Amino acid sequence: MSVPEGSFPLPAAATAVTAPQKRFRVDGWVLFALLLAALVLVPVVVSLSSFARIDGSILSHLSEFVLPELLVNTFWLLLGVGFGVTLLGVSLAWLVAMCEFPGRRLFDWALLLPLALPAYVTAFVAIDLLDFSGPLLSWLREGWGITGLPEVRSRGGVVMVLSLALYPYVYLISKNAFATQGAMALEAAQSLGLSRTQGFVRVALPMARPWIVAGLMLALMETLADFGTMAIFNIDTFTTAIYKAWYSLFSLPAAAQLASVLILFVLVVVVLEQRSRAQMRYAAVGRSGVSRRIVLSPVMAALACLYSGLVLLLAFGVPVAQLVVWTLDVAVQDLDARYWSFAWHSLILSGLGALLVVVFSVLLAYAGRQRPSALMRWTQRLATLGYAFPGAVLAVGLFIPVAALDNALIDLARDWFGFQGTEIFKGSLLVMLLAYLVRFLAVGFGPMDSGLQRITRNVDEAARSLGTRTSRLLARVHLPMLRASLSTAAALAFVDIMKEMPITLMTRPFGWDTLAVRVYEMTSEGQWERAALPSLAIVLVGLVPILFLTWRADKLRC
Repeated sequence: MSVPEGSFPLPAAATAVTAPQKRFRVDGWVLFALLLAALVLVPVVVSLSSFARIDGSILSHLSEFVLPELLVNTFWLLLGVGFGVTLLGVSLAWLVAMCEFPGRRLFDWALLLPLALPAYVTAFVAIDLLDFSGPLLSWLREGWGITGLPEVRSRGGVVMVLSLALYPYVYLISKNAFATQGAMALEAAQSLGLSRTQGFVRVALPMARPWIVAGLMLALMETLADFGTMAIFNIDTFTTAIYKAWYSLFSLPAAAQLASVLILFVLVVVVLEQRSRAQMRYAAVGRSGVSRRIVLSPVMAALACLYSGLVLLLAFGVPVAQLVVWTLDVAVQDLDARYWSFAWHSLILSGLGALLVVVFSVLLAYAGRQRPSALMRWTQRLATLGYAFPGAVLAVGLFIPVAALDNALIDLARDWFGFQGTEIFKGSLLVMLLAYLVRFLAVGFGPMDSGLQRITRNVDEAARSLGTRTSRLLARVHLPMLRASLSTAAALAFVDIMKEMPITLMTRPFGWDTLAVRVYEMTSEGQWERAALPSLAIVLVGLVPILFLTWRADKLRC
């Protein structure tokens, strides 16, 4: 009996013989991804190459007077912030995901609001309220005779501020992990004789450990990259030292050498973060496991509500309320034509930066869809590694080669055309926009890549069978289906660039001050009230993507 061809699956060996063999080839998509990855590696290579031209006097000064303090400060900050964000993030995630108490649905999304508040804004509000001459300590000292409280301008003060600002990273990821487990894991532990507390410590917490570590690593990378908070507290870390080496000592080699040490720190954290993600395994559970929560006793429910509300109040409510009060006081005299200029520059730079990020993210994710291979996956990872590098490192690492190119072009232009200028690219927006692209490409790539993953290959094959070419397939089929991913990527990149401080501060052309730069200038002079107006504008813009993503998540659940 004969079997019609195609009606019966061929053995694997036969399939291997008859299937067309795909050969790896370098075409436009692969070349584009490789060039983008090379752009991300430029600041790393430039910073590390600074050790090839070591200046003995600079190295001696750094190793004797600078590095010891930076290393000590960095160690204590990472230790303190790591403990703080883990304690706050995990406890809040457990309560919201697993327990039923009054206000739980509100706290579910409201506890993410501190993400809209830059840490440097929380920092100067905290200093004003908790300083020795501030209203809170004055009231405690004069009204109740309480003295001897800890000084806020200290490492402990920075740890407190960064813990309140960065705990949402741990909270968001851990909440998803606990929700995935459901109450069934805890009930299984209790059926084996463990108490609820023992079940949490010995079962639920170890099962969520990879997610907790992933959120913790993100918070630690933000701590290493932070510039504004450290500058306000006057705590020297690598980012502030890089800025001082460039602008106070006028030594780019010293800035590059400090940046290279910071890169080593960051790479260690990135490797740990990647190892924690490699241990993640997702398991499907029934809806009953997600929706059934632990019903707390009235006393415990009240304590859970009080604890969640207190954290939200300290991390978001008090800073925003103080900003509003200060803004009302200074708005009349401060709100002049300069502020419209600051806001306009912020909008232009954030818009251009977000546009660059979205365009390159679409093309990078699409390159992976068109040319899937191990090389492409590694290239995409390298191209999105820039988010792990602090802005100060990217600013130094990109400025040095652009300055070298500038000098070469100026010499040629002077010889050939009698050019009399001193800047070509250095005085433009090029370095700043390149640094934005490298820093925030991962922010846009994530939504685009996950959006493309949800579009089946059958759509591509159906379009190609009708003669549609790749460019028309992207423009007329895929992009309309990626509207939600495009809006998410654009909103996240726009807000991140709006809040960004070190890149803007170090690479902006003359006269291109933004709202973030205005905050830095006012806080560096101790004028907290006058920093409130630009800070409040940044916070209001930062709320947009959080509310948008919350609305979208609710819509998907319905």
